[in-house]
Amino acid sequence: MLLTRFKGNPILAPSGHTWENKAVFNCGVVMYQGDIHLLYRAQGEDEISRLGMARMADPTQIGERKAQPVFSPDPDSEYEGRGVEDPRITQIGNDFYMIYTAASKYPPLMKDHVHTRDAEWRARVSLAKTSDFANFSRYGVIISHIDSKDAALFPEKIDNNLCMVHRVIPQVRIAVAPDGRNYKERGPIFGPREGTWDESRVGVGAPPIKCPHGWLLFYHGVDNNRVYRLGLALLDHHDPSLVIARTVEPILEPVELYEKEGRVKNVVFTCGVAEDKDKYWVYYGGADKVIGVASVAKDEVWQWAKEEQSQSQYHKTDQIGKITTDETAERVAAIDHL
Repeated sequence: MLLTRFKGNPILAPSGHTWENKAVFNCGVVMYQGDIHLLYRAQGEDEISRLGMARMADPTQIGERKAQPVFSPDPDSEYEGRGVEDPRITQIGNDFYMIYTAASKYPPLMKDHVHTRDAEWRARVSLAKTSDFANFSRYGVIISHIDSKDAALFPEKIDNNLCMVHRVIPQVRIAVAPDGRNYKERGPIFGPREGTWDESRVGVGAPPIKCPHGWLLFYHGVDNNRVYRLGLALLDHHDPSLVIARTVEPILEPVELYEKEGRVKNVVFTCGVAEDKDKYWVYYGGADKVIGVASVAKDEVWQWAKEEQSQSQYHKTDQIGKITTDETAERVAAIDHL
């Protein structure tokens, strides 16, 4: 299973506006007022990330592009000093919930550094809500205790909880919250696979999409050469912490010049997928500079999901690696006797 690129890619590139004249990439995707809209990350002269918005005339053509950002860093937030990044949008009822990354640098404890940090960047999962993409209610950081990003909400409650997938390097994790704000960790659901295209780290792509055979999760994986590719995971309908399957091979990898050369080389990275009657349209950042789109037939994805679901014995491993606990071994023994 492979995605098919639109031959007219990239569909969105930096403009002459100073806030987005260096890069546009990593867009959230939403169906709003009957059209696909892209809420994209932009960087300009000051290198601060802001969010711009474009309306699609059809899945591959830009119809309208706003001249000013629709969402900018909160000047009163210590967490957004370097910007707001990589939005992922989920509609629940009449509201659109946007999970994004608040980016900043760790403030120094002392005026003069005694030791240098390995990493000075601070990334925090944050939340905002809107009904019109002009006015946002900001809830701020919702996972404050650890560097985390690549987060997205499920579009419906599961066991009376809102569920969120996010990434703490190197794994995709799941968290739940009955109120939608105070999330409690439920642990990792999958991680890197040694010797493969996602051997270094994995991260959430688009928000989970419900299909007849489970939850589809388009995700990104990184190898030891820092090449970013896209894959697809299938999560259980009732308990999405259980991974039924993952694609063995990537479904999209950097091939074209706009994916291989840019602000960061060799990157395809998605934050959003649009669904129509026949296809999934995957919008992705190319080399952290432009936006492209690729598609795959829903029938092909659903057939893959159906086959994987019918063959699944996902309790035979703990999804993160080898069996390491007595509890998991007991579950495997129970399955083997069925």
